[in-house]
Amino acid sequence: MARSRRLILSSPSEVWGLLADGHRYGEWVTGTQHVLAVDPSWPDVGARLRVRVGVGRLTLDDVCVVRVCEPEHRLDLEAKADPFGAARIAMRLIPWGGNTLLILDWHPLRGPGIRMHGLPVDYVVAVRNGMMLTKLARIAVREHAADALSGGRSTP
Repeated sequence: MARSRRLILSSPSEVWGLLADGHRYGEWVTGTQHVLAVDPSWPDVGARLRVRVGVGRLTLDDVCVVRVCEPEHRLDLEAKADPFGAARIAMRLIPWGGNTLLILDWHPLRGPGIRMHGLPVDYVVAVRNGMMLTKLARIAVREHAADALSGGRSTP
Protein backbone atom coordinates (compact mmCIF):
# COMPACT_ATOMS: atom_id res chain seq x y z
CA MET A 1 0.00 0.00 0.00
CA ALA A 2 1.18 3.52 -0.75
CA ARG A 3 0.14 6.22 1.72
CA SER A 4 0.39 9.97 1.16
CA ARG A 5 -0.58 12.80 3.49
CA ARG A 6 -1.04 16.51 2.96
CA LEU A 7 -2.11 19.35 5.23
CA ILE A 8 -4.42 21.52 3.12
CA LEU A 9 -4.97 25.07 4.32
CA SER A 10 -8.71 24.90 3.70
CA SER A 11 -11.61 23.48 5.67
CA PRO A 12 -12.82 19.90 5.21
CA SER A 13 -16.01 21.23 3.60
CA GLU A 14 -13.97 23.17 1.02
CA VAL A 15 -11.77 20.16 0.23
CA TRP A 16 -14.84 17.92 0.11
CA GLY A 17 -16.38 20.30 -2.42
CA LEU A 18 -13.54 19.49 -4.81
CA LEU A 19 -13.73 15.73 -4.22
CA ALA A 20 -17.50 15.78 -4.64
CA ASP A 21 -17.27 17.45 -8.07
CA GLY A 22 -16.36 14.63 -10.44
CA HIS A 23 -16.03 17.05 -13.36
CA ARG A 24 -12.99 18.61 -11.64
CA TYR A 25 -10.92 15.41 -11.24
CA GLY A 26 -8.90 16.26 -14.33
CA GLU A 27 -7.63 19.39 -12.56
CA TRP A 28 -5.88 17.50 -9.79
CA VAL A 29 -5.64 13.76 -10.57
CA THR A 30 -2.21 13.28 -12.14
CA GLY A 31 -2.36 11.52 -15.50
CA THR A 32 -5.99 12.38 -16.24
CA GLN A 33 -6.37 13.72 -19.76
CA HIS A 34 -10.17 14.03 -19.88
CA VAL A 35 -13.17 13.42 -17.67
CA LEU A 36 -15.42 11.46 -20.04
CA ALA A 37 -18.55 11.07 -17.90
CA VAL A 38 -19.74 11.60 -14.34
CA ASP A 39 -22.82 9.94 -12.92
CA PRO A 40 -25.30 12.60 -11.73
CA SER A 41 -25.29 10.96 -8.29
CA TRP A 42 -21.50 11.40 -7.82
CA PRO A 43 -20.12 10.86 -5.13
CA ASP A 44 -22.89 8.59 -3.79
CA VAL A 45 -21.98 4.93 -3.27
CA GLY A 46 -22.09 3.11 -6.62
CA ALA A 47 -21.68 6.28 -8.71
CA ARG A 48 -19.16 6.11 -11.57
CA LEU A 49 -16.62 8.49 -13.01
CA ARG A 50 -15.11 7.68 -16.42
CA VAL A 51 -11.78 9.27 -17.30
CA ARG A 52 -9.11 8.95 -19.97
CA VAL A 53 -5.66 8.62 -18.46
CA GLY A 54 -2.22 8.42 -19.98
CA VAL A 55 0.73 10.26 -21.37
CA GLY A 56 0.71 11.63 -24.90
CA ARG A 57 -0.91 9.14 -27.28
CA LEU A 58 -0.62 6.25 -24.80
CA THR A 59 -4.04 6.34 -23.15
CA LEU A 60 -6.65 4.10 -21.63
CA ASP A 61 -10.08 4.64 -20.22
CA ASP A 62 -10.51 4.22 -16.48
CA VAL A 63 -13.66 3.87 -14.41
CA CYS A 64 -13.79 4.89 -10.76
CA VAL A 65 -16.65 3.56 -8.66
CA VAL A 66 -17.51 5.04 -5.26
CA ARG A 67 -17.38 2.30 -2.61
CA VAL A 68 -17.64 4.45 0.57
CA CYS A 69 -18.92 8.01 0.88
CA GLU A 70 -19.02 9.87 4.18
CA PRO A 71 -19.35 13.54 3.18
CA GLU A 72 -16.54 15.75 4.45
CA HIS A 73 -14.84 12.71 6.10
CA ARG A 74 -14.14 9.82 3.73
CA LEU A 75 -14.28 8.85 0.08
CA ASP A 76 -13.18 5.38 -1.10
CA LEU A 77 -12.96 4.63 -4.80
CA GLU A 78 -12.25 1.53 -6.82
CA ALA A 79 -10.32 2.51 -9.94
CA LYS A 80 -10.55 -0.02 -12.79
CA ALA A 81 -8.08 0.36 -15.65
CA ASP A 82 -8.11 -2.73 -17.84
CA PRO A 83 -5.83 -4.51 -18.64
CA PHE A 84 -3.97 -3.31 -15.54
CA GLY A 85 -6.56 -4.40 -12.98
CA ALA A 86 -8.01 -2.32 -10.18
CA ALA A 87 -6.91 -0.39 -7.13
CA ARG A 88 -8.54 0.91 -3.98
CA ILE A 89 -8.10 4.61 -3.38
CA ALA A 90 -9.18 5.70 0.10
CA MET A 91 -9.22 9.37 1.05
CA ARG A 92 -9.77 10.52 4.62
CA LEU A 93 -10.31 14.16 5.56
CA ILE A 94 -9.34 14.96 9.13
CA PRO A 95 -10.11 18.42 10.57
CA TRP A 96 -6.89 20.07 11.73
CA GLY A 97 -7.73 23.42 13.27
CA GLY A 98 -9.46 25.27 10.43
CA ASN A 99 -7.56 23.15 7.90
CA THR A 100 -7.70 19.59 6.57
CA LEU A 101 -5.26 16.72 6.88
CA LEU A 102 -5.95 14.55 3.82
CA ILE A 103 -4.65 10.98 3.94
CA LEU A 104 -4.72 9.01 0.70
CA ASP A 105 -4.14 5.23 0.71
CA TRP A 106 -3.68 3.32 -2.55
CA HIS A 107 -3.75 -0.47 -2.69
CA PRO A 108 -3.95 -2.81 -5.70
CA LEU A 109 -7.00 -5.08 -5.67
CA ARG A 110 -6.48 -7.28 -8.74
CA GLY A 111 -4.45 -7.55 -11.92
CA PRO A 112 -0.71 -7.16 -12.49
CA GLY A 113 -0.47 -4.54 -9.74
CA ILE A 114 -0.92 -7.31 -7.17
CA ARG A 115 2.22 -9.12 -8.38
CA MET A 116 4.25 -5.91 -8.67
CA HIS A 117 3.12 -4.63 -5.30
CA GLY A 118 6.04 -3.66 -3.10
CA LEU A 119 8.62 -0.99 -2.48
CA PRO A 120 9.44 0.13 -6.07
CA VAL A 121 5.80 0.33 -7.22
CA ASP A 122 4.58 1.78 -3.92
CA TYR A 123 7.29 4.46 -4.15
CA VAL A 124 6.23 5.50 -7.68
CA VAL A 125 2.56 5.52 -6.64
CA ALA A 126 3.39 7.55 -3.51
CA VAL A 127 5.23 10.15 -5.64
CA ARG A 128 2.26 10.35 -8.05
CA ASN A 129 -0.22 10.61 -5.18
CA GLY A 130 1.92 13.29 -3.52
CA MET A 131 1.77 15.28 -6.75
CA MET A 132 -2.03 14.87 -6.83
CA LEU A 133 -2.42 16.07 -3.24
CA THR A 134 -0.19 19.06 -3.95
CA LYS A 135 -2.40 20.02 -6.92
CA LEU A 136 -5.56 19.49 -4.87
CA ALA A 137 -4.14 21.63 -2.04
CA ARG A 138 -3.22 24.46 -4.43
CA ILE A 139 -6.72 24.52 -5.92
CA ALA A 140 -8.38 24.42 -2.48
CA VAL A 141 -6.16 27.21 -1.11
CA ARG A 142 -6.65 29.36 -4.22
CA GLU A 143 -10.44 28.96 -4.00
CA HIS A 144 -10.39 29.53 -0.24
CA ALA A 145 -8.49 32.81 -0.75
CA ALA A 146 -10.85 33.90 -3.55
CA ASP A 147 -13.85 33.13 -1.33
CA ALA A 148 -12.31 35.11 1.56
CA LEU A 149 -11.68 38.11 -0.74
CA SER A 150 -15.27 38.07 -1.96
CA GLY A 151 -16.55 37.95 1.60
CA GLY A 152 -17.92 34.42 1.15
CA ARG A 153 -20.09 35.40 -1.80
CA SER A 154 -19.99 33.22 -4.89
CA THR A 155 -19.03 35.00 -8.05
CA PRO A 156 -21.00 34.28 -11.25
